[in-house]
Amino acid sequence: MGFTIGGIREMRSGTRRRGRASGRTSDCTTVAEFTGLWGWDVVPGARAAGGVCSCGKADCRAPGAHPIDPAALIPAGATLDEVTAAWGQFPGAAVLLPVGRAFDILDVPEAAGRRALIRLERMGVPLGPVVATPEGRAHFFVAPGAAAELPTLLYRMGWDGASLDLHALGAGDHITAPPSDRAGLGPATWLRAPSLDTAMQPPQARLLLGALAYVAHRSPCA
Repeated sequence: MGFTIGGIREMRSGTRRRGRASGRTSDCTTVAEFTGLWGWDVVPGARAAGGVCSCGKADCRAPGAHPIDPAALIPAGATLDEVTAAWGQFPGAAVLLPVGRAFDILDVPEAAGRRALIRLERMGVPLGPVVATPEGRAHFFVAPGAAAELPTLLYRMGWDGASLDLHALGAGDHITAPPSDRAGLGPATWLRAPSLDTAMQPPQARLLLGALAYVAHRSPCA
């Protein structure tokens, strides 16, 4: 059985009532919401403490910010029971979302992203989820393919020669999903939470790119 909106609400209410519920149960509920309600794949991720990664590799290139096992992907549509069985094999794992499947990411400094978000909302531009990372970045969810298209889009908009702190993440990349800790620096948070109408159909990058490029160019030290 898949998730329903009522089922998600009931779980959330139940979790609040059970204030002493285990972190594992909370993690499973979060993951099941991502897979069952938002239609995203999820991968268990490593955590870091004091700069040391839980993967155990002394030469880890991304402590606390990479999948424990990319093959341990929990697919979109997985139910709470399926998530609980799979996630139980990775206690304490961070929740990572694979990029390039249901969405790509446009990455800008958080301060610039907040300004762009206000501008885009005032313009009535359709928006998908937006995540703030503890490193001070903002991740805008856009339709898959944006990473490959970004150089062409910037060229067409006249931004190809500008100095921009604007990047795209695509296939092979992962982002840390709220409220998981990233790299031992603190939790990722939502600047704009997922919604039913945009989680599986995020906007095309070209709709956001003009505003994001503008604020990224004007706020290089934001």
